[in-house]
Amino acid sequence: MSRLPMAFHRSVPEGDNRERRVCDHCDFVDYENPRVVVGCVPEFEGRILLCRRAIEPRRGYWTLPAGFMETGESTAQGAAREAEEEALAKVEIGPLLTLFEVPHVSQVHVFYRATLREPLFGAGHETLEARLFPWDEIPWDEIAFESVAHALWAWREGEGLVHHRP
Repeated sequence: MSRLPMAFHRSVPEGDNRERRVCDHCDFVDYENPRVVVGCVPEFEGRILLCRRAIEPRRGYWTLPAGFMETGESTAQGAAREAEEEALAKVEIGPLLTLFEVPHVSQVHVFYRATLREPLFGAGHETLEARLFPWDEIPWDEIAFESVAHALWAWREGEGLVHHRP
């Protein structure tokens, strides 16, 4: 059996209300939905663990450990996994801290409070260096993303869930 190459056109599928990518051969609808970025604000004795990015976008800038959620995991599981991948850190995930909508790049950023179990961490493959910062030494001019700054301030203010819209 030979397979036809996937070819798509944009149209409004029956029963839908917006234009989507639809397969020319079988009418399969390829939904393009926002990606979920999950992360945490890992704290150890009042200091925050930040990672200097080794990848684009914003290579060389500081961020919280975060990344795209994987299929089959909860947002909290993804946040803990990202801390381990990016900062080689084992964290205990706490309450949800921020939900940040970033429609211009079709993303939603979700950050949790977290506790670093011990001051053991390092640089994962997407990180140039990882470091614990006291609040007054956070390099604000070198923070990679607006959502990271909002999550840090929400942590500082001791707020519960903060929902940011552009």
